Amino acid sequence: MNEKLKPIKIIHIGLCVGVTLAYFFLGDLQTLEFLNVPNIDSNTVIYLLIGVSAIFLGNMVYKQQLKVVDAKLSLEERVGTYQTANIIRWALLEGAAFLILILKKELLVIGLFLILYMIFTKPSLEGMKRDFAQVGK
Repeated sequence: MNEKLKPIKIIHIGLCVGVTLAYFFLGDLQTLEFLNVPNIDSNTVIYLLIGVSAIFLGNMVYKQQLKVVDAKLSLEERVGTYQTANIIRWALLEGAAFLILILKKELLVIGLFLILYMIFTKPSLEGMKRDFAQVGK
């Protein structure tokens, strides 16, 4: 079973490393100036909402994808749905992180939290069992 999860684990590592390297080089993380708190205005709230909505929409789509799988299928036959659901969730997180990086570099901390969250959503056999159990499949 772990052999079937190997491709999604490699994809996850690649996405996490890629977006982290983009933040390191494009976001000038070497200087640590990103830790300075920017002036908070009405435009800042929009970028905060981008990050929060990426998390909530990603989780909602993830759970919807897991719900559509047939409960009669074995766990090995559900791996494809699990992989698809994870890739969609990570795409939303990565897209939001890149939007923040490109549009508002002053708020890199929000993007870093998105990257950290994406790292913590790593695929595993235990996580797959838990997530299918949570959606009732």
